[in-house]
Amino acid sequence: MNQQSKKNLTNRIVVLAGIAVFALFIGIYVCVFSNYLKKHNTRKKIFGATYMTMNNEFYKIVNNQIRMQVEKNGDKMITLDPALDQKKQNEQIKQLVKRKVDAIFLNPVDWKAVEPGLVAAKKAKIPVIVIDSQVYRSDLVAMTIVSDNYKAGVLCAKEMMKQKDQANIVLLTHNAARSAVDRINGFLDTIKNNKNYKILASADTQGQIERALPKVDKIIEEYQNIDIVMGLNDPAAMGALAALDSKGAREGVLVYGIDGSPEGKKLIKEGMMTGTAAQSPKQMADTAVNAAYQTLQGEKVAKKKIISVQMITKKNVEQIDISRWQ
Repeated sequence: MNQQSKKNLTNRIVVLAGIAVFALFIGIYVCVFSNYLKKHNTRKKIFGATYMTMNNEFYKIVNNQIRMQVEKNGDKMITLDPALDQKKQNEQIKQLVKRKVDAIFLNPVDWKAVEPGLVAAKKAKIPVIVIDSQVYRSDLVAMTIVSDNYKAGVLCAKEMMKQKDQANIVLLTHNAARSAVDRINGFLDTIKNNKNYKILASADTQGQIERALPKVDKIIEEYQNIDIVMGLNDPAAMGALAALDSKGAREGVLVYGIDGSPEGKKLIKEGMMTGTAAQSPKQMADTAVNAAYQTLQGEKVAKKKIISVQMITKKNVEQIDISRWQ
């Protein structure tokens, strides 16, 4: 190779090296700038929310806590109420998708039948944060936040067993909500090996006072020997109390719920309700908001968060603020 050829080769190598360095610089710049935009995006975010029903103080507390934090960040919140209608909730999720919300907070009416809505959100790449219950297809959501529902049922059963060596029990359920199923399963698993505890009847109340009252009313007419009512939540337990009172049958009957609502704790203090396993809707809401913002910033979040529960009875209700949720 002559001197001129060597010189040309050297020049080409220098040019190619320069191009490579420039390309590397551009790549680094784009990456850094992209991350900067993700973290410093000033566009106002829009969050959607749909809970199984707003006819429940628990979901009002959750929603208000989320809304407060979202609006504190200068962002917007859209809340929809499917009124225990899963078909309606699926349509609501699709509406939120069309409105191009940034993320969706969801409490499903039916943990399996909500799938069409979840698929729509997934296709639109909109993260879904599930609150207070699971969904069957957890791969379709960014995160699930629940109370330790199984343990809540266990705590109620153990407390009941301290009060009664044997009992005839009425269960108030909500079979479409996985959280409610877990609570009742925790209760049943705790007593299943003890023949002294018998399930007299079970009624699906959907966790609503107005649905629990007439169903318990009918059960009282059929059974005169009820010792325990185990409600999936405080509203169901309150509906049972109302039915027992209306029939003059409350004497000696122990009534348990799950929520730790101010109304439930007041009834425990007054000696009407026996106990409740308390949830923390505010902690649930805070966790959901943080997860939503982290997901939108491209950060990884845990697939599931379980929040502890606390048993409240006449023994410890005096040490607890009954005016608010835990």
